[in-house]
Amino acid sequence: MADIRPFCMPKWGIEMTEGTIAEWMIKEGDAFTRGQTICLIETAKITNEVEAEYDAVARRILVGAGGEAEPVGALLAVFAEPAATDAEIDAFIAAFRPADTSVAAKAGDSAPAPNRAEAEPTPGKIVTNRPISPEALKLAEAEGVDISTIEGSGRGGRITYQDVHQAVCPEASPALRGTVPLDIEAAKIFASPLARRIAARHGIDLSALKGTGPRGRISKHDVLALVPQPSSVGAGTPAFVAVDNRPQIVPFDKIRKIVARRLTDAKRDIPHFYLRVSVSVDALIELRRTANVVLGAKASLNDYIVKATAMALVRHPDVNVQVHGEAVHRFPHADVAIAVASPKGLVTPIIRQADRMRIDQIAAATRALIDKANASRLAFEDMDGGTFSVSNLGMFGIEEFDAIINPPQGAILAVGGIERVAVEDGDGFAFESRMRLTLSVDHRAIDGAAGAQFLATLKGLIEAPETLFA
Repeated sequence: MADIRPFCMPKWGIEMTEGTIAEWMIKEGDAFTRGQTICLIETAKITNEVEAEYDAVARRILVGAGGEAEPVGALLAVFAEPAATDAEIDAFIAAFRPADTSVAAKAGDSAPAPNRAEAEPTPGKIVTNRPISPEALKLAEAEGVDISTIEGSGRGGRITYQDVHQAVCPEASPALRGTVPLDIEAAKIFASPLARRIAARHGIDLSALKGTGPRGRISKHDVLALVPQPSSVGAGTPAFVAVDNRPQIVPFDKIRKIVARRLTDAKRDIPHFYLRVSVSVDALIELRRTANVVLGAKASLNDYIVKATAMALVRHPDVNVQVHGEAVHRFPHADVAIAVASPKGLVTPIIRQADRMRIDQIAAATRALIDKANASRLAFEDMDGGTFSVSNLGMFGIEEFDAIINPPQGAILAVGGIERVAVEDGDGFAFESRMRLTLSVDHRAIDGAAGAQFLATLKGLIEAPETLFA
């Protein structure tokens, strides 16, 4: 029998449960070689390029690009030698059983993976090759919506939940207002055009009025005398009418669900306590101008803070930790994660061994990670681990905030903005630039004294920035 191999949804990291095929780089019938990129797979926050581990031919692709998420271990495609027959491929698919992972076990690992091309539709179930989000498909099936008439507004024409929701809601019928119907008897009444308009608006019968204008003409004042005037609104001011204020329903995307779950678990399960300190940054700002010229780098203030944080962590290994169950893992070097607001949500790529890097090296590594995050190209190794996190919102004008710890790390530093404050200077006052730092600490692993000593060291490094080059 010819060599036939399954290509299944891989598992990167202990928390990965599912993934989505973002793009196939090969088509059915294409031959590929070892090391060639065969597809892109999206997980919660990263997009990985999958390389072939051997030479083969893509005989059957079962899961198309842009579809719904597939659990770890799910059969995505079948690779084989050119000599394999279609009957052998079909028999292999029919006999395939997913690996015994937690996700597969929940789905029932005794059932074979279905052949999507031959699955029989059930009543109410929609079978389609068009890209559509899982929530949108559920709504379409529940409401009996024909998705063939829907034009997707998502990436690559993907049908979103909002597209189906709009198809379910009936189109609003506008209430058209035409001209006031012509009344022959009313037209015989001697009244000004403005008086007629006001009377029609307020439902006043002009035939019962006696005009005070020239030759008995009814004027606007005659009509307004019969219109109740609210005490707080001037004459002729239209009454406030509320408009439709129904919300636009935006369900959590895959990344937001993961972020929400992790933050909820961290805030609920980790006993946070907070230590705050204010540091002077005038010397650091001045040194940065000179150092960037000498180094030929465009290091940001945050790069210098990452360097100072890494050096302080090495001096205080009790803070440079991860918490795993009832054990604390201490590390000799500082792998500092930086919070980045990417198009796919909040991500925390890691600068490895930042304590051993120069400022210009940290700046280059940070820029590369931010570019990868903005392009949704962060790999698993860019995100895995980390001994400490730095979250900086100072550039947004935030003075001070409390960050949530990123497990399994034991602490996170929240960096606020710079403000000019008055300080005592001899017999008078002077102004200096100060920055507020807040350390969120996991009290299970780090004591208050250890956190305070770490902050004192960090404060000293920032206020004497020449020590960062020692």
